[in-house]
Amino acid sequence: MGTSRYTVTGMTCGHCERSIRQEVGGVAGVQDVEVSAKTGALVVTSDGPVDDAQILDAVDEAGYSAVRVA
Repeated sequence: MGTSRYTVTGMTCGHCERSIRQEVGGVAGVQDVEVSAKTGALVVTSDGPVDDAQILDAVDEAGYSAVRVA
């Protein structure tokens, strides 16, 4: 399993979290999504390598912006 961390901007509430969780959870290989509007953190757990571009596109589709945290 792999874990990737991102910082998301623009989230303000639980609805924001649910939107991101739904979009990112639909990316192939994603097993778990933890997201916090309070901290701006997004943690994605996958069963193998997941393309960052797919995660960032999913966040964008939900209406937010994200960057990968090293």
